Amino acid sequence: MAIEQPRISNRENPSISGLLNEISADRFQDWYRERQHRQNIENGTPYFNGPDHVPDPERHSPSSLLQCHRKVFYRQCNAPAEQPDPDGIFWFGSRFEEDIVFPFLERAVTDPNTYVRNTMWIDTSIETDAGEVRIKGATDPVIVDEDSVPILPIEVKTKSSLDHVDSPNRHHRAQVHAYLVGLSEKYDVDLRDAVILYGGRKSMDLKVFHIEFDDAFWEDVVLEWAREHTQYRLDDELPPATPEYDWECEFCDYRERCGKGETETNGFGPEGFLPLYDEYPRESVVEYLEANQGAKLTPTLAHVHPDLAESHGSQEWHCPACGTTKAVGLIDWDGDVDQAPACKECGSNGILATLSGPMPDDPTLSGGGRDV
Repeated sequence: MAIEQPRISNRENPSISGLLNEISADRFQDWYRERQHRQNIENGTPYFNGPDHVPDPERHSPSSLLQCHRKVFYRQCNAPAEQPDPDGIFWFGSRFEEDIVFPFLERAVTDPNTYVRNTMWIDTSIETDAGEVRIKGATDPVIVDEDSVPILPIEVKTKSSLDHVDSPNRHHRAQVHAYLVGLSEKYDVDLRDAVILYGGRKSMDLKVFHIEFDDAFWEDVVLEWAREHTQYRLDDELPPATPEYDWECEFCDYRERCGKGETETNGFGPEGFLPLYDEYPRESVVEYLEANQGAKLTPTLAHVHPDLAESHGSQEWHCPACGTTKAVGLIDWDGDVDQAPACKECGSNGILATLSGPMPDDPTLSGGGRDV
């Protein structure tokens, strides 16, 4: 007669418990970050694993043209992002371009005398009234002739829906204008036509816009934007928050730092974390710490990421009223940013004041401790 073995529940099974512990958001983020690190090495681009290079003031990416000056400034100076990278959107955009648009152009659009290249680099310098500006970047697919000379640049963008897309965004027009100028100079041709192709991420439909080069738009709008932005960088001046579209603020990576969010700020320079702000994605915190030697967590972030505080250190609590500072470990706080710890020294004198972390750089920059 067989003896029935006692059943072990999942809670009692050590292998199940271990697996459940490993399936977590933090574990996924660590794995995904390591995966990107390894892929960059295997693809021959290990420099992508280091901190982003702060470009020269005169240099501009085609994709940044006509975007909010302040947002671009923060991005160029590697301010810590307040939202996670939209890797899912980027991934879909890459797959849509490489797996759908490129085969479409190659098999259904080109003829026996034309071909499609995945990308082409531009690096052009233009003299303006305020000096030289440089535009450097890579295109999306380009239709070329049999000598690989460009004929028609194609800029591919994806959106969640195309229902209200009736015309191309101005900064997308600026982007293809930069490509037309850069490719014309590089290959000694006169390109005047490009295409902006929008793809819907849900419906997989397309909207196509033919863009003709507009000299006035290029000179008076695009180059003027580049000239202004270069001057802000040269002057170490925090640019105004001037988004092209209202939705830019809603989805901006620097909404709180800029002063457009819920924190009470009027705009800070690019250095450091915001005090009493705990919503930085962990990967953004790690990237900033690794890119800035000697950087420390705010007391708020030290509460959220005690392991990072242990390895990188944390700043002290600071009372803006009396100037008292306290080490993080000396303050009993539950992490509620809406209920910052009170300053006992001020309280003993009948003054109601709360502690905070050190403030980031003043908006009027003096280099911000970074070579910009």
